[in-house]
Amino acid sequence: MVSFATLDAFSERFSEARVLVRLDLNSPIEDGTVQDNRRFERHARTVSELADAGHRVICLAHQGRPGRDDFTHLDQHAAVLGDHIDRPVRYVEDVCGSAAIEAIEDADAGEVLLLDNVRMAEDELADCEPAEHATSRLVRRLAEPADAYVNDAYSAAHRGHASLVGFPFVLPSYAGRVMETEYEANSAIASREFEGDVTMAVGGTKATDVIHVMDAIGDKVDSFCLGGIAGELFLRAAGHPVGEDVGGSDRFDEQWARNEELIRSVLEDRGDQIHLPVDLAYEGTYGERAEVELWEVDQKRTAFLDVGSESIDAYRDIVADSEAVFVKGALGVFEDERFADGTVGVLEAIADTDCFSVVGGGDTSRAIEMYGLAEADFSHVSIAGGAYIRALTGEPLIAVETLREHRPDA
Repeated sequence: MVSFATLDAFSERFSEARVLVRLDLNSPIEDGTVQDNRRFERHARTVSELADAGHRVICLAHQGRPGRDDFTHLDQHAAVLGDHIDRPVRYVEDVCGSAAIEAIEDADAGEVLLLDNVRMAEDELADCEPAEHATSRLVRRLAEPADAYVNDAYSAAHRGHASLVGFPFVLPSYAGRVMETEYEANSAIASREFEGDVTMAVGGTKATDVIHVMDAIGDKVDSFCLGGIAGELFLRAAGHPVGEDVGGSDRFDEQWARNEELIRSVLEDRGDQIHLPVDLAYEGTYGERAEVELWEVDQKRTAFLDVGSESIDAYRDIVADSEAVFVKGALGVFEDERFADGTVGVLEAIADTDCFSVVGGGDTSRAIEMYGLAEADFSHVSIAGGAYIRALTGEPLIAVETLREHRPDA
């Protein structure tokens, strides 16, 4: 299969170009302040490489969605990105109007611009096919003064929005370094053959996503180590009195109703591959971490916040014997140090081996930094969520497919 063209091919063709670069800088906002995160750090590599080569770098990005509290301008994002690339990023409070076009045309060699939130343009979220997006005002206006387009927004690559799929129809288009490395690592479980055992640690709060992953890639995985909400729902299917809402929780019963049939099917078909918790952790009477063995639970009376010590030891042993380990979702509420043992225990076990490893999803990857683990001890730490889920199952990503189909040197 023909892949997309990368910055290596771009650098051979262009010098001092005006290049549109699609980033994904969508970030948490706390008390009105945009939070720095891995996305800025990762995208800085692509932006710096282009700016250092003397190109005029015009960045496009989004923040939130119209109508939501985090839908805002990108002036703060420009400042954060500038800190990461160690050069000023000029914020342009316009997306594709006259101010944006003038700024693009006036940009100096090596200058970096960040246009305003691309979702403020009416065309961006229009429900239409990529070829139609290519004729939109947004794409036509920005393509006219530009020489090329680079898509570095892998974490948004599953979305068919104008700035993600329209430009390859009208400009020579390339994958940035984030797009390149994320795609290669995240699609490995579907595309690579491993000689030894492949393990997947499955957890988190969005059980629906990971259950479908387990169903889709069961033939590629030798062991699934479960925790989080998915772990409890599978325990419920196995006949244990857990995986239900208690104390005002509303995360279990709805996901159970939606996925019960599939969970039971996966458990029946993949039971020998699925490793369920044998003990669980909860908050004790005095706020301490307490644990209970599964056989002792006759009714769920409190929230379970992590897998227990015996389960962690078993999962560590499985990881130690694996050639490849993929992580999707935390095994417990790791943000609370009392209930980080499961998530951190598995991550530490991965770091102690020389296996191929991918840690996916922003929440889980955050545990690496929180608990002093070295990112270098993992083959890849992904910044993607929805795109990672699709890559795991081999499902096409529309922005990736558009880059492939319109490869400039094909």
